[in-house]
Amino acid sequence: MRARIPLHDRGHGPRGAAAVAAQRASALKQAAERTRRNIIEIATEEFADKGFSGARIDEIAARTNTSKRMLYYYFVDKEGLFIAVLEEAYRRFRALETTLAVEHLDPEAAMRSLVALTFDNHVANEAFVRLVMTENIHRGEHLEQSQTAHDLNVPIIETTRSIYQRGVKSGTFRPRIDIIDLHMTISALCFHMVANRSTFSRIFKRDMSSRAALQKRCEVVVDTVMRYLKAE
Repeated sequence: MRARIPLHDRGHGPRGAAAVAAQRASALKQAAERTRRNIIEIATEEFADKGFSGARIDEIAARTNTSKRMLYYYFVDKEGLFIAVLEEAYRRFRALETTLAVEHLDPEAAMRSLVALTFDNHVANEAFVRLVMTENIHRGEHLEQSQTAHDLNVPIIETTRSIYQRGVKSGTFRPRIDIIDLHMTISALCFHMVANRSTFSRIFKRDMSSRAALQKRCEVVVDTVMRYLKAE
């Protein structure tokens, strides 16, 4: 005689119903997150290519796996979508810097690694550079509304500070350099290579995007920062 299975073990009891509801909720949440990621991916391309003013919600919606109504559901308006795009761009860019393992290196080698990584990350992420350029055209008004932009950039400042302080302590780096100024100097040199390479290539008739040009420029950027830091 076949043993009878209790109703709650067959998914018809309170426990089974709760499990089904939990699975359904999880599936809906995953689907919503996929939709949100898809929107941000397409919007990133549109904003990076056309700027904030040139990008159109209709065009973004047409390229996604959802509707214009859902874009507004997730992000409220065009500004909300652009803020989300900026936050995700900074999140991804800063995540690349977490791969930097320099604790075992002496301060000079560690700083060289940080600068070189920053250079490579800028070169590999032109969309990030273009988004930042767009936001500067708008005087940072969208980042001003972001709840996470500041926190996303804290880790790289702390990493730079740690390397610099070790260098000062060892006598390798000169003291009294402001960390934000140092970070700005590194960022400016790396950012410029991507933001201005098209105009430089045409004005000076030099291919600034070739592997040889990028490697040479990276060496110049690293050397410039190290000369700035070196103790006399």
